[in-house]
Amino acid sequence: MRPLSEYPASDLASVSHVLTDIDDTMTTDGRMPSASLRAMEELEAIGVQIIPVTGRPAGWCDHIARMWPVAAVVGENGALYFSYDRSAREMRTWYARADKAAADRKALGLLAEKVLREVPGSALASDQPYRLTDLAVDFCEDVPRLDEVAVGRIVDILKAGGATTKISSIHVNAWFGQHDKLTTSLKCLQDLFDMDETKAQATVIFSGDSPNDEPMFKYFRNSVGVANVRNFSLRHPPRWITKNRSGDGFAEMAFAILDAKRNQRNG
Repeated sequence: MRPLSEYPASDLASVSHVLTDIDDTMTTDGRMPSASLRAMEELEAIGVQIIPVTGRPAGWCDHIARMWPVAAVVGENGALYFSYDRSAREMRTWYARADKAAADRKALGLLAEKVLREVPGSALASDQPYRLTDLAVDFCEDVPRLDEVAVGRIVDILKAGGATTKISSIHVNAWFGQHDKLTTSLKCLQDLFDMDETKAQATVIFSGDSPNDEPMFKYFRNSVGVANVRNFSLRHPPRWITKNRSGDGFAEMAFAILDAKRNQRNG
């Protein structure tokens, strides 16, 4: 990982879309700082499209798509994307497994019961009622932090039940199907912005902080980790890393893009 300060200004000036994780990337200690909101607003003002890519639930995604200065949001680790057309007052939605949603929820419910029964201290995430396709097991957000052995046991139970799993900075997420943050992000870019993979590699930047962002770090040439990504040992780390952690790191990246674009325009 190379310091963000070494990122070529010409590459930053070419960024048209920012894909970004939310928890511990845009937020700091569970809250959205004003620096992150200001960064989003200023990026939007110069025409950069922002797409949060998160493990958070569909219920949150509806709010984010409507209320934040974003072009779309990918949620539940790639199970869906939402995009709100403010002129038409219409929400555009896409789901990876719409025809299997009811059966998936039933099977995930049984796995959740097994996890809670066999892993003391685990809990369902407080936002679980707002999820459509995803199970989130809390290991440190609203419960005392579980150790690595307990988190590993959660993962083992979910995998044994046939689920795909990813560990974020706060939850173990589980779902059925082969979708992930990357596959649905690419579909969102194609559907909404007519962007193929070649153009995405040239003009999209992704920021994240944890293992469930690895498919994005691996794929995107322009990948940035906020400084707290160093908390994890990753097979596929981001190419660049910010000096600052969490929301301050996101703002650092955003204002680097803004400075590069303004300098290019004024030059």
